[in-house]
Amino acid sequence: MEIKTEPGGKTVEIWLTQAESQDTAIQSQLKPLYQKCKAQGYTVVVFCSGSEDLVDTTSTLLCSNRNRMAQAENSLA
Repeated sequence: MEIKTEPGGKTVEIWLTQAESQDTAIQSQLKPLYQKCKAQGYTVVVFCSGSEDLVDTTSTLLCSNRNRMAQAENSLA
């Protein structure tokens, strides 16, 4: 688990591995942190690691977005 605080943006980022995100003990430890941050006016953002290949998934997303942009450009022409 990695916790980063951004005082200027009033955010707390919590980065969890896939195993940590499924661990009930860790989840119960985080609840008091959420409450403390909320009381201090911070927004908590939790990032959980996924189970798919990052490169393949990102490539698919980029290709899909490019295809949508091309379709939008064609519909304007």
